[in-house]
Amino acid sequence: MIRTLRRLVTRTEGAAAVEFGLIAPVFLLLLLGVFQVGSWLQAYNAMRNAVTKTARSVAVEYQTDNKLTNQQIADLGLAIGSTTPYLLKADDLQVEVTVPATQSFTTARELELTMTYQMPSFLDFAGISGPSVTYSRALFVITS
Repeated sequence: MIRTLRRLVTRTEGAAAVEFGLIAPVFLLLLLGVFQVGSWLQAYNAMRNAVTKTARSVAVEYQTDNKLTNQQIADLGLAIGSTTPYLLKADDLQVEVTVPATQSFTTARELELTMTYQMPSFLDFAGISGPSVTYSRALFVITS
């Protein structure tokens, strides 16, 4: 009996498979985590660029004497953020346009354009969900 146990303890066949079985899940989770962070950074940059493009589009509309309401601006931001090239999921994207209590300029109307996006996660199986990210930008339109 002792001789059989001693023989089993000294054998090394299959040790690499056992070590791989112990380390592989952690390694794969780290690898997927790197991809997940890259996906979140891409979504954050897309959201920032969508806010900038929305602000630029609204400024152009006001220059052509097309006065947009706050709801129209929010709808424009949602449309820009959820289409090419940004491709943010419209269900997870919220756009809000507010008027600050104090205006910075008397000749321009100041608006605050805010986008909030719930980042997607493909690591839900590991209990890692995506963060909610908000980006705001002041928008000035000429009033005449």
